[in-house]
Parts: sequence; C-alpha cells; structure tokens
Amino acid sequence: MKEIEELLRQKMGLHAPTIGLSSVQRAIRARMDGLGLANPQDYLQLLRGLPEEWGELVESVVVTETWFFRDRECFRTLARLAKNEWLPANPAGKMRLLSLPCSTGEEPYSMAMALLEAGVADARFDIDAIDINAGAIASAERAEYGKNSFRGKDLDFRARYFQPKEKNWTLDERVRNRVRFQTGNMLDRECPVPGGAYDFIFCRNLLIYFDRPAQERVMRKLHDLLTAHGILFVGSAEAPIAARNGFVSAGLPLSFACRKAPAEKKSRLAAQPATGPVKESAATPTPTGRLPGAVSSADLARARRLADEGRLEETRRICETYLQAGGVSAEAYYLLGLVNDAAGAETLASEFYRKALYLEPNHYETLLQWASLSEKTGDGAHARILTKRAERIKCADLESC
Repeated sequence: MKEIEELLRQKMGLHAPTIGLSSVQRAIRARMDGLGLANPQDYLQLLRGLPEEWGELVESVVVTETWFFRDRECFRTLARLAKNEWLPANPAGKMRLLSLPCSTGEEPYSMAMALLEAGVADARFDIDAIDINAGAIASAERAEYGKNSFRGKDLDFRARYFQPKEKNWTLDERVRNRVRFQTGNMLDRECPVPGGAYDFIFCRNLLIYFDRPAQERVMRKLHDLLTAHGILFVGSAEAPIAARNGFVSAGLPLSFACRKAPAEKKSRLAAQPATGPVKESAATPTPTGRLPGAVSSADLARARRLADEGRLEETRRICETYLQAGGVSAEAYYLLGLVNDAAGAETLASEFYRKALYLEPNHYETLLQWASLSEKTGDGAHARILTKRAERIKCADLESC
C-alpha cells in the first residue's frame, strides 16, 4: 500500500494528509475490490502498465464534486471582465481560456455559457479543457448530464442551452463547439497543453491536494500559460498558494481571482514563509511583552484583504488580537478558519468555521468554505448540507427563489 501511495506522490504530487491516509487507502482498496485483486503488489503492477486504471484511481482519490456554475461569482466575474475589459482592448482575435482539471465538463461549459450570456459572440473565444482522467473526458464530450449537475434554483440556463433526453439533459452544440477536451497531467513535462497563452485560466481546488514542490511546479506552468494581463481563478483556500508563487489578488470579491505580480513584488512574495496551523490562543505579544492595542472592524476588513493576498500570518495576528480584546466577530473566526484551512490544519479550521456559524448562521463564505473542507475530508453528507444552506442564502439575496 505504501508503494502505491508513493506512486501517487511521485506522479501527481499528492499530499496524502490533505485528504487523509485512511481515505486514500479506502480508495485504493475500492479499486482493487472492483478489479478482483487482493494483493497490493498486483494492483501496483496494473497501475504501472495501464494508464486507464491510473486515471480511475486518481479520480477515486481526489473526489471533487462538480456542477454547473459552481461558485457563481467566478463566472459573473469572468463574464464582466471579458465584456468590459478584454473585448474593448482586443477588437480582433480570439479570447483563449483554459479549465483544469475540467472533470466531466461542467466548469468549462459553464465558462462558455457565461460568456454567451454576456453577449460575447461564440466566434470570439475558445476554451481548452484538461483532465487526468480519460473517463471524465469521455463523459464531458458526451455532454449528457443528470440532475446532480444542476443545483440551486437559478436554473434558467438549462432551458436555454439543454435539451431534455429521458431523465437527463443534452447540451446544445453551440456550447459544446466552444470547448476542446484532452487528457493530460499538469505535472508531466509533456502535458499536451495547446500552444499560446491564455487570457483566463480556471484552476480551482486542485492545488490543495498537492505537496509544496508539486504546487510550485504547477504554479510555474500556470504563470507561463497566462498572458501578461490575464486572470487566474483558484479555489478559496488556494489564494495563499498563488500569492507565494508570483501572483497577487485581483481585488474581485468572492471570485478568488489573481493576476501576475509586478516583477518587483515577486521576490518578496516568494520569500514569505509557509504558515503553520493557528491555534486559538492569546494574541501575539509585542516586542515589549505587552499585547497590541485593540483592533476595530476596519482592521478586520484589512485582515480580509491580507488573506486575499496570502499574507496569512498578518491576518492571524489581527484576528487573534480582535478576539483577545473581547471582540465578537464571525468574520474573525471565518478568517482564522481560512488560515488553518490553507495550512492543512483541518480540525482547527472546522472549529473556527463552527464558531463563525454559531455567531452568524448565514455567513455565506463560511458555509461554502466549510462545505469545501468537508468534501475534501470525505464528509460528503455534511458538505451537501452546508452547500444547500449557502444556496438558500444566495437565492434569497438575489430574490430568485
């Protein structure tokens, strides 16, 4: 079993503790049982000789739910930037977009629909989509989806872009033709990424599964693949990883969008140390041994901006000082949860998210982030409960229920 875990680390940079060793081993055992194999060595040989099975194992280990327009603000931001910035600056030519990992296609197809809804002509953009799993790619190319791919109550797009087929829905050719799928592993030097730079890249909830060397390799490749003024969308817990690797926050709320850092900032960002787990303790003393002065809600807003920039140690200190001084804030607990989440301290992160929701049960970002963490740690039922709560809140805010 250890050799298979090491193969996962070597080939895909998997940092098993982020998922849980027991979860990884369960996934391996499930694949072995399905193939009628009892000896891990036999399965190891199969993995080394059968690329298709390697893809199946990776898909089993990195269990990522996907659905159309997951985290809608990312797609709203994409549409807004494409229409208001990219098109005016590029009166001719095609916008290039990349989705990886694309799984079964919901994300890249959502990108295409968001652009079409914004009035971007289909002749003005192309989307490349890459995933390590050949089975997922085949499913994406079929473009037939069941009810699990459609969540929330804002489903007007389904009537515009899908045709019912028995119990499923088939995506229209107009959208399908805008996306080109291929199998590939971003950690492979020969990953078949098409030539040319991209204006927008979606790489969400992938980096959190990697060890730090693998994160850095992928981030270098993403940096090279992005145009000078392009936008990279990452997962909410991955902003600190981007910040350590040549990117800065684009300052677009709830979209977790990044731009390439100016050259003079890159060395400073790269030099920032990794932040370890943050325990709930007294605020950090000043050099004189006294506690810092109490912070205000304005400082918490600053802590939020620092978190977006990946400056997690500063975020931690502000939030701890606020709470130590007697402040009561769901935002402070949420940010401390985010800091621990990014550091891989899952239990502490969950506790901070729990405290945030105790104070503010409708804290939308906490619900989403805790759902993502629960999904990553294998608690799918809890993730679904939190996601449904978040969807109800968002729906109520938009008055679309």
